[in-house]
Amino acid sequence: MTAIDFYTHVASPLDVAARIVAKAWAQHGSVRVLTADAADTAALDRLLWTQSALSFIPHCRLAAPDAAQTPVIVDDAVEHEGPAAVLINLHPQTPPFFSRFERLAEIVALDGDAAEAGRARYRFYRERGYA
Repeated sequence: MTAIDFYTHVASPLDVAARIVAKAWAQHGSVRVLTADAADTAALDRLLWTQSALSFIPHCRLAAPDAAQTPVIVDDAVEHEGPAAVLINLHPQTPPFFSRFERLAEIVALDGDAAEAGRARYRFYRERGYA
């Protein structure tokens, strides 16, 4: 069963996602980030390229030709093919493919709409028996 962690009251979801990506990639080897939209996908892509001068996180978008060989996928497409151990959700909805992952990190921003969407996702998982 997928282990689910919630990161709530997050002031900068993309910064938190970038830190979780680095940790998850180091510990688990493969990560999928589901962003809310194309703008967040582009912003997180830039952030992962510039996060640290001493680190490199190999990543691409889902439709990239080398996506099957790339350990970190960042995209707003609500689909996923191929393996990945960790899913990081920045999308307001529950990812329909979340149960294929060992771990799920739900990142919930501070604003009211994001908090309400986070509570709805929490209820969804709880009602299905996820801890």
